[in-house]
Formats: sequence, structure tokens, C-alpha cells
Amino acid sequence: MTNPDGPPGEGNETLRWPTSLSRGGIEQRLQLVRDAARSENLPDLLKLFPDPVKMTAAEIATAVVAALSWLQDRPQHRAITMQLEMVAMNLKNLK
Repeated sequence: MTNPDGPPGEGNETLRWPTSLSRGGIEQRLQLVRDAARSENLPDLLKLFPDPVKMTAAEIATAVVAALSWLQDRPQHRAITMQLEMVAMNLKNLK
């Protein structure tokens, strides 16, 4: 990610995200999403992840896509979006 407003070389680091999260790691990230949605009073987002531990891989994948779509025009919730993007990159690891 480059920072066009900063000095040359600043902000040129590549963001490194884990792409080998286990199901447990994914569930932990989704719990962080739930906690943030609760604290930011986002009931629509909470409804998508009622209990990640009990959700199937397909249910999680569907909910993640729906949540990212819902958040698309809500830049004020970027921290939640980033957690969900990380989960999305790891959906292939769900079993």
C-alpha cells in the first residue's frame, strides 16, 4: 500500500495477513466482529453471525459475503471490514 502524500518510501510496506487460519482462528475473528458490532450497535451485522461455532462452513461463507456487502458503503466500520476480509481470505480452510 503506497502513501502518495508521504515521503518516498513511506507507507510502502505490504500488509501481511494470515492465510492459514484454522477454523478456531476464524471463529475467534468472527467473535471479534460480533463484539465490535455489538459495541457499535450494528444489529444487522450481529444477526449474520448468531453463533459462529455452530455455523457450517457454507453458512459462515454466506454470512461473510453478506456482511462485507453490507459494510461496503460504511467506511466508519473499517476495523470490522478488515476482520471480515481476513476471514474471507481463509474461508478455504473451513472444514
